[in-house]
Amino acid sequence: MTSTTALLKRNRSFAEDFNAADLPIIPKLRTIILTCVDARVDPAHVLGLGLGDAVVIRNSGGRVTKDVIDEIGALAVMVEQMNGGQPGAFEVVIMEHTQCGAQRFADPQLQSAIKAKIGVDVSGLAITNHEEDLKADIEKLRVAPEIPGYIVVSAMLYDVATGSVRQITEPEALGDI
Repeated sequence: MTSTTALLKRNRSFAEDFNAADLPIIPKLRTIILTCVDARVDPAHVLGLGLGDAVVIRNSGGRVTKDVIDEIGALAVMVEQMNGGQPGAFEVVIMEHTQCGAQRFADPQLQSAIKAKIGVDVSGLAITNHEEDLKADIEKLRVAPEIPGYIVVSAMLYDVATGSVRQITEPEALGDI
């Protein structure tokens, strides 16, 4: 049995009792969670999310990149349009985790190997200090012209050894930081 076969079988079980066809586009918690692609870090499990609770954006390290800024900016415009042209406040939670593979991106030899092999610069994804990197990512959002200042942002660190989350920064509107 392949992974695809197993996933399709799981979906059939999910679809048998599916009763969420009427979920709205805007998530119930009005929250976007940015986190790592690491399979140990599933925000649905870690944060107890249900279907339709939050938008989840994942990338290596859960870092704020140009693509993440563009995505959040586009979602802000969409929510505003759906809100009759009024700002539709929502939160962004950035959640990094311990024992992250993106910590290896700080190695100049690995950076060079990835750049040489596939032409990608991973230096901006490197995690060197969780608290400092999370605060730097919040600052990237704050200064990005695509992101409205009314959006509230906070940062968390998930410990893969204990399952607990520690808040690194309190929720605060970007325009107030």
